[in-house]
Amino acid sequence: MSVPLSELDAPSRVIKRAQYEAFEFTIEDDGVRVRNGSHANPKDHEYLVTVEGNTPTRCECPADASYEGACKHRVAVAIRRPILDAAIDRQLAADGGKPIATSETSPIEQESSPTASDRTSMEVDRDDENGEPEHDCACDGLPDGFPCWECVRTGRREVPGSGDSC
Repeated sequence: MSVPLSELDAPSRVIKRAQYEAFEFTIEDDGVRVRNGSHANPKDHEYLVTVEGNTPTRCECPADASYEGACKHRVAVAIRRPILDAAIDRQLAADGGKPIATSETSPIEQESSPTASDRTSMEVDRDDENGEPEHDCACDGLPDGFPCWECVRTGRREVPGSGDSC
């Protein structure tokens, strides 16, 4: 189940950064550890995003506490369905519930990989009957014509203005 971005109330500049910055994800019992590999010192830009239900609700970063709406770390988790699904499964397991497989990777495979970003980059696209890659596309839920990460990763779409500097 993907999170509608309207629930996160994030401005389009935050959504855009959440899509193109080089985030690395590690699923933990209490949430998703998000490291921003775009920075010169990624260890100083690593924060825990708390997932409650199916929504990234809090982040340890200064921006989440200082500004209205979700920070880029919460949005990054929300728009990457395999990451969010793995966090939900881990949360259920930590609470004593039975993990549910909501993506193509089993909960055991999700927990054993070093980071979820590694797993996402190793996924194999399958073609449908029209020769188009099959994947969970979240493009329709994003504002301003932004593509989802999976469409950018597979080359189906580009981020508008990706040649511009921020």
